[in-house]
Amino acid sequence: MDRPNPIKITDPDSGETYTLDFDRATVKFAEQRGFNIMSYKERLETGISDLFFYAFRKNHKNVARDKTDKILADMEGLLPEEIARLEELYASSVTSLNTEGERKNSRMKVEL
Repeated sequence: MDRPNPIKITDPDSGETYTLDFDRATVKFAEQRGFNIMSYKERLETGISDLFFYAFRKNHKNVARDKTDKILADMEGLLPEEIARLEELYASSVTSLNTEGERKNSRMKVEL
């Protein structure tokens, strides 16, 4: 499965570009704070805002929640295809765990 491209958002006032993406560490960070990709839509207002905030974490750890909330408000929310892309990025980070049934470069020996 090909990994989807991250989302890039550029602020026209500052010229700053934000790259929204996930990796295992950001997924772990989100889940440790109670985020659940399977049920976040049950709380649409805060759930979308949470997903958006956590997507900044991989490349922009120092961007505060109030700033991501402002960016989201300035964007007038997320379009369905943007939400879908964030979900795909999140899922691809989770599925990056070894699901192919083989190890290529492991130095650990496992016996069953």
